[in-house]
Amino acid sequence: MPDHTPDADPAEARLALLRLVACGGPAAPRRRLLEHIPDPRAAIADAAACRDCGLSRAQLGALRGPAPDTLRHARDWLQAPRHHLIGWHDPDYPPLLRRSPAPPLALFVAGDPALLWHPAVAVVGSRAPTPGGRDNAAAFARALVNSGLAVASGLAAGIDTAAHAATLAAGGHTVAVLGTGPDIAYPRGNRELHARIAAAGALVSEHLPGTGPRKEHFPSRNRILAGLALGTLVIEAAERSGALITARLAAEAGREVFALPGSIHNPLARGCHRLIRDGATLVENAPQVIEALAPVAEALAGALRRRLAAPIAGDGEHDAPARMAPERAAQAQRLGTTRDAADYQRLWNALGFDPTGMDELVQRSRLTTAQVSSMLLLMELEGRVAAQHGRYTRSR
Repeated sequence: MPDHTPDADPAEARLALLRLVACGGPAAPRRRLLEHIPDPRAAIADAAACRDCGLSRAQLGALRGPAPDTLRHARDWLQAPRHHLIGWHDPDYPPLLRRSPAPPLALFVAGDPALLWHPAVAVVGSRAPTPGGRDNAAAFARALVNSGLAVASGLAAGIDTAAHAATLAAGGHTVAVLGTGPDIAYPRGNRELHARIAAAGALVSEHLPGTGPRKEHFPSRNRILAGLALGTLVIEAAERSGALITARLAAEAGREVFALPGSIHNPLARGCHRLIRDGATLVENAPQVIEALAPVAEALAGALRRRLAAPIAGDGEHDAPARMAPERAAQAQRLGTTRDAADYQRLWNALGFDPTGMDELVQRSRLTTAQVSSMLLLMELEGRVAAQHGRYTRSR
């Protein structure tokens, strides 16, 4: 997937986007700026637009000042083969991540950026798992990739490492979301795995190349991991665990959360048991995960096929009239999901051509928030629903 920046020299547009990334501060005003002016070069040159979109004085000062030295390293990194920068304005920005809470302004990708569109399951858990937990992570990863799904994780020690390694060994697709720059292997013991994923999968980071490990970056990394995946599977986790943060963020994004139960005597099972008590789906085997995600995975795979075949200008995805497809709901029912045709029709009837918030849709349809969010995701990927600023309409 090449960079697409309208009416601008690619190198200059990339530098402008790098400056926008490097200026720091809240991401929402910078996303609004790129929505208003999709050419990063023109966007940062328009002081009035920057102010109107809410950029702070500090951000404006950083954009007006000399380019920081960190950008030189980032520009050099981007010159290498299979190194990419995907901005919020780019049609290649991952659709699942785009509709998640607090999406990043831009993504640095080492490897294949198309994998960010591939239906994936986030497999997460303890950094110091039991041997059984490590085996379970590998077994689930193998089964998921054999079904055609990708496996995403955070390249941490333990469960993450086992899931990534098993996926590569099975010849599957894996995406590693980093809390460092894309060129920094962390922990150091995963340097070889880092290189293998860059060669055969995708490494993803919102941080400039050269950014080392910082404690505050890892919890925020988890929101990207949760946002890229259709669902999150927690293998083993203590009661206080980064994996539980990822699971919570996945639930907030309307994604499925699965947890593997364990012995009541295993402290690394307590986090999973807590998730199950809080509403996560208890799973004992990979087919249970695959069946639950099949309808949305199929829709996302279709969106990827259309994007890869689309011309650079315009995607042509929404040419067909927007309408509810009863056969889609019937197919979901055949695949073993709990979302039957009547539920889809109730949600469709609750939608109109005026933007409607999630709470009102829940009230109108009498479905749960989790049901509505997941069903909206599927309908949005099919091009039947449009979302903007947390409000939903039927696509025109």
